[in-house]
Amino acid sequence: MKVRIQVVIEDADGQVQDVQEVFQLERGELKPETLGLNLAEGKKTLQGVQRVLATRQVEQYVEANRCCRQCGQTRRRKGQHELVYRTLFGRLEIESPRLYECGCPDRERKSFSPVAELLPERTAPELLFLEAKWASLIPFHATSELMAEILPLGHAIGTTSLRRNLRQVAERMEKRLGAEKTMFLPADPDKEAEGLPDPKPPMEVGLDGGYVHSCEREGRRDGWFEVIVGRSEVADGAAKRFAFVSRFDEKPKRRVFELLTSQGLHSNQPVTFLSDGGETVRNLPMNLNPLAEHLLDWFHLAMRFTVMGQMNKGMSETPGAGLMAVAEKQLESIKHHLWNGNVGKALALIDVLRIQLEGEHLCPGQKKLLTAVQDLAGYVTANQDYIPDYGDRYRNGETITTSFVESAVNQVVSKRMVKKQQMRWSMRGAHLLLQVRTEVLNRDLRKTFQEWYPRMAAEPTETRLAA
Repeated sequence: MKVRIQVVIEDADGQVQDVQEVFQLERGELKPETLGLNLAEGKKTLQGVQRVLATRQVEQYVEANRCCRQCGQTRRRKGQHELVYRTLFGRLEIESPRLYECGCPDRERKSFSPVAELLPERTAPELLFLEAKWASLIPFHATSELMAEILPLGHAIGTTSLRRNLRQVAERMEKRLGAEKTMFLPADPDKEAEGLPDPKPPMEVGLDGGYVHSCEREGRRDGWFEVIVGRSEVADGAAKRFAFVSRFDEKPKRRVFELLTSQGLHSNQPVTFLSDGGETVRNLPMNLNPLAEHLLDWFHLAMRFTVMGQMNKGMSETPGAGLMAVAEKQLESIKHHLWNGNVGKALALIDVLRIQLEGEHLCPGQKKLLTAVQDLAGYVTANQDYIPDYGDRYRNGETITTSFVESAVNQVVSKRMVKKQQMRWSMRGAHLLLQVRTEVLNRDLRKTFQEWYPRMAAEPTETRLAA
């Protein structure tokens, strides 16, 4: 059996203008492996259809631009060259004629190429979208192999090209952000409140940090730099994530504000911000919302007490073992007061414990405990305004930890940039990749491309992204 695949071109009235054969194949006895098209045959078919369709589209576009729309004069051809345009179904070598301008008085240039002006990027938006999407989810070399395997590209895309295209997409996304501000509160809250919808249940926003291998000298001394990751959850919608390199990003507040606005944030919408109390995240969400509540994550407090408890137990065989029981009781009391929001009492007990430890002849293990107590005093003092009554919130079913952000750090940073990855990153490269990756995980990348290219097709099906 022989099969010929043809493309039939019709005009607006349905009249056949041209018929072109794009591929033919033969089939013998039916076997499981010969039923339908295989991948190679599918690629050749798509390449043929693409070539015929694109050629006819370009011919019609050039013909439509042969005449001046003002005076109707036919433009003379100056010459032509081939333009290479990368698509999902292979590279197209398009004939791009250059035309002389007509004699209209407002024409400043002498000649122009209509096809070159129409296609300045030389890469189809759909291909650019897939490159950015998959390169943000899996390593660059794996993206290159995957796309070459399933698409009739003709050749594998180089990892350098993938990295460059992904950064170009991210930089274009960055240009959408407005100017950074120290405050995003409304100038006139009473006037603005008149047109606001009824307030919805509170948003919950968690902030945490992760670390990425650095390839630059401005990274940390141990070869890492910090990435801030956040997750915003609403009662009636999907959660969204954001991320940025703390020492590189110049618009962190604007980034968080725009993401919350995309989830329906208004001035009368209560928001609960939770963080680990670190310097890089403590002041980030300030002045983003008039009804915001800022809390210190209980998990990070509890972990400090766990560590100090283990240090204290390790002193059972030391000369200062008599201090162990006193320290254990003090630590439990401090933790109890913090759990109930009694920050002043907790700080007083921390100071008492510190004085007790400083008055003893300490072994190395006890010195570590003293250092941990001193660090706890500074940590609680710096975050005392953000320590609520955790017990009351817990009994009322309210959030007290950033556990929902821990998974976001793993999903946004660790899986792509740290786990089983030996690659080192520049701050700029990591920051730009994170912008595309969060857009993909938030299912917003297709919408962003549709803003740039309005005629781009919508997402055909929803796929689960677990990479």
